[in-house]
Amino acid sequence: MPTFVLLSTLTPEGVQTIKNNPQRIREVNREIEQLGAQVKAQWAVLGRFDFVNIIEAPDELTMARVSLELGSRGTARYESLAAIPVDDFMAAI
Repeated sequence: MPTFVLLSTLTPEGVQTIKNNPQRIREVNREIEQLGAQVKAQWAVLGRFDFVNIIEAPDELTMARVSLELGSRGTARYESLAAIPVDDFMAAI
């Protein structure tokens, strides 16, 4: 299944949501599953982004739907990256 890196930066509203209800992070992960993708790994990070998520989705359209749905809420900004396994990349060269 294709793998994607989902980088997220919380808006001020998103910071308040997480501060008031940290379990919201797990709720969003379940919502991602309902959209047809699965969070395989997740980290809170310091720096330009607040979270790094590794997500498996059947295709780019599913990942686009996940990004659009999450982004429409206004609590975070997202950047999605398709992840290519190094062996596959090397084989394509």
